[in-house]
Amino acid sequence: MIGLTPALEGLLHSQTQFTQAAQSIARAPLSSGATDTVDLSAAAVALLAARNNFEANTQIIKISDQLEQTLINTLG
Repeated sequence: MIGLTPALEGLLHSQTQFTQAAQSIARAPLSSGATDTVDLSAAAVALLAARNNFEANTQIIKISDQLEQTLINTLG
């Protein structure tokens, strides 16, 4: 496929980012102090960013596949 390396690297980065944020949430203490709230908020934002990055890279792969199919159909 055309130009997939950056998209695949982006997927791997998103997976790593998601895993780190999820682990951060899982390790959070059960008490409700002010710093705990900030840490959980930052982890939640990181989860959302990882999801958005994953979706964007997935779209790149889909578009790349469509371009390749168009090219094959045009040449074939």
